Formats: sequence, C-alpha cells, structure tokens
Amino acid sequence: MAMSWTRGLNHGVVPRHAAQLVESRSLAIASKAKKGGKADAGKTPALSQELKSTTVFGANIFKEGSDPKIQPDSEYPDWLWHLLDNRPVLSELRRKDPKTLSYEDLKRFVKLDNRSRIKIRNDLNAKN
Repeated sequence: MAMSWTRGLNHGVVPRHAAQLVESRSLAIASKAKKGGKADAGKTPALSQELKSTTVFGANIFKEGSDPKIQPDSEYPDWLWHLLDNRPVLSELRRKDPKTLSYEDLKRFVKLDNRSRIKIRNDLNAKN
C-alpha cells in the first residue's frame, strides 16, 4: 500500500500539498537523551543475579501479572529441545537417495524442492 502511494507521488498524480502531508510523517521518539549524549544510568534498577536466573523478563504480554518463572528442564515438552537442531539443506537432500530418506527428511525435501522450483519459475516469468 505504501509503495503505491510513493509511486503516485513520484509521478505527480497526487497534488503537491497532499504529497507534503504524506512525506512529513515521522516515527515516534521513545525517549530523549540529555544534551551530553549520556542517558541517566541511575534510573534503571539493578536486578539481582538470583532474580535474573529464575525469571524470564519481558515474557509477560498482559498489562496485569508478572513474568513467568523458569521451570526445571523436565517440565518442558521433549520437542522443545529439538527446535534448534540442524536440519539438512536442499543440496544435501538432493545428493541422497530419496528411498533411503526418513519420513521427516522426505517431507523437508519435497517442501524445499517445491519452493526452489517456484522461485525459479517466478524469476523466469518476472518482468524486467
């Protein structure tokens, strides 16, 4: 949506005074630092090491309530510990025989191969 407005502004389709209104928008400033360029370090409370190691700060998304406590590893589901495992890339999967791939690797191969073919087809059909 924003891109179409900019294109219209560049080609002179929108009146000049309206273009100035659109172009004058800016981002809100969260906080202003002092003129010396140094923020006031005394305003942020120091957290104790014990509190840092037992609480997940910033995880509370509600207005009311508190941040959740960190649980022992046995309280979390097993799949959580495998989220960051390295999975094979498409070139590695192509080198292997599809008949020897596990079900998860075969699903990943099909997904990555389809994505690759779609990207190639889009590049060929793209208007320059």
